[in-house]
Amino acid sequence: MKWPSLFIVALLSFPLAVHAQGRTVTLLTLDGPIDPISARYVQRGLDQAARDGAVLAVIQIDTPGGLSVSMDQIVAKMLASPVPVAIYVWPPGARCASAGVFLAMAAQVAAMGPGTHIGAAHPVTSGGGDIQGTMGEKVTNDTVAKLKALAQLRHRDVAWADQAVRRSVSLTESEAVARGVVDFSAADLGDLLQKADGRSVNVGNETVVLHTAGAVVRPLPMSFIDRFLGFLVNPDIAYILLIVGIFGIIFELSHPGLVAPGIAGAVALLLAFISFGNLPTNLGGILFIVLAIVLFILDIKLPTHGVLTAGGILSFVIGSFLLFPPWRAPRRAPQLPSEVPAVTISPVIIILMTLLVSSFFIFVVSKGLLAQRRRHSMGTESLPGNPGVAITEIASEGQVQSMGEQWSARSVEGPIHVGENVEVVGREGLRLLVRRRPPGQGGAS
Repeated sequence: MKWPSLFIVALLSFPLAVHAQGRTVTLLTLDGPIDPISARYVQRGLDQAARDGAVLAVIQIDTPGGLSVSMDQIVAKMLASPVPVAIYVWPPGARCASAGVFLAMAAQVAAMGPGTHIGAAHPVTSGGGDIQGTMGEKVTNDTVAKLKALAQLRHRDVAWADQAVRRSVSLTESEAVARGVVDFSAADLGDLLQKADGRSVNVGNETVVLHTAGAVVRPLPMSFIDRFLGFLVNPDIAYILLIVGIFGIIFELSHPGLVAPGIAGAVALLLAFISFGNLPTNLGGILFIVLAIVLFILDIKLPTHGVLTAGGILSFVIGSFLLFPPWRAPRRAPQLPSEVPAVTISPVIIILMTLLVSSFFIFVVSKGLLAQRRRHSMGTESLPGNPGVAITEIASEGQVQSMGEQWSARSVEGPIHVGENVEVVGREGLRLLVRRRPPGQGGAS
């Protein structure tokens, strides 16, 4: 009786096992600020989940917040996705702050791991400051309405949504579950899939029952290009690339035909402007830096004895601080519900680059001035002070030999006889002014 019974159980279980093996869950990892790079990653991930026929897309999140425009793109994609989405705040110690709160509210399933927290969604500027005045009130009210609408859609705590924005209230994992801000806590991803199994969620206008227990998890990491672009979206990197690019172009223009500096400079400038395009960049800062380089180059070409270099150093420092000024609210500031660190260049990087650029151009200018002082060592300007010898009698006019050439000459100190040593004291057109050379000072050259 035992073997037939086992055989029957196996036959009955086989369709269920096959069905479980056919179910997949797409796992995305959003670790860091919400920006255009992470928005593109999540959008592509949800599209892939739909193509794979996944029963659920899990976004494992640990974020301090980010750009509102990127947040809106992710939320819109989540709401339109044919695949249900779960937000999972993980690992222990992770946070789902600011813009991340909107993602949690938009998800059909929201879960938190042990030791995590959620909240603090008050809008701030890119420098981390409050948005003042009427604009601040408008932005706050709009942000509150947006988060409350998502909370109502997913049947979550609307009152807390208001507090999270207006008062920057945050909750621990247990507090968030108790208040209905998230659906449950989960010790790990497997626990999340077990607890999500059998839940009814709304996907568009339809109600879908989740069957996630035993589903195969398919991680979808960021691509190399996404990670590279994420590396570029850094004010320090963008600043360094800008300077490297400018120097590459200068070297190519000053040494035509080298090719390599020009290509490297052009690539660095393109990467810099890609980075600037994803950051709240002040165009005035770029213009000041370009002006500084122009002043440096002009000081090499013009005999200003370092005046333009001093102006270039001042312009360079001003431009460096103006690229991402912490006191300035950029145009996109009202779109920043964020706790992301202020977008500024490290003062250490600014000091190092200023010293490097200044030292280079001061060195070049000093070499140029030295060359100007030495340029009279050749040609007719070098004749005064040179020795010579009279090859004819010189009264009013005559001929002398100096520096291996014969010259017309006029004596400035009385007659000079043939064969006497002379010294050049000046020049009138093509005629030298000479005088008798004192004995003991050498002969003609």
